[in-house]
Amino acid sequence: MLWSLTAVMTDERGDWIKLEGIVFYGFHGVDPAEKQLGQRFTVDVALQRNLRRPGRSDDLHDTINYAQVYRIAKQVMEGPSKNLLEALAEEIARRIAESCAGVETIRVRVRKPEVPIKGSVLAAATVEIERMPRIDYP
Repeated sequence: MLWSLTAVMTDERGDWIKLEGIVFYGFHGVDPAEKQLGQRFTVDVALQRNLRRPGRSDDLHDTINYAQVYRIAKQVMEGPSKNLLEALAEEIARRIAESCAGVETIRVRVRKPEVPIKGSVLAAATVEIERMPRIDYP
């Protein structure tokens, strides 16, 4: 699950659109082998926006197009190699802010399931960011 029930009850007032568990294959990381061999990444996106109007109108033009958000994440994750998960998350958030009107808050989580840290037993490395387009991308 993208965010815990506790977070939903305390942090997530308002309306949210969430795309969860999107899997991509990319060539990101600091280690040269990661850039050469590639690996799976999982992305979650949550967008806060008032959804009353689309809830009443049932019109795609009144909301955020999920397919557009997916395409943005796909372009970043399957695009040019980046060293850091932080850079991937930031690029996804920035592009969403630029192309999706009316978004109040953007949360992006990028997860790398197979982290090449010698001697580690680690399920994943994850970066999660939260941006407010009016403030962070004026």
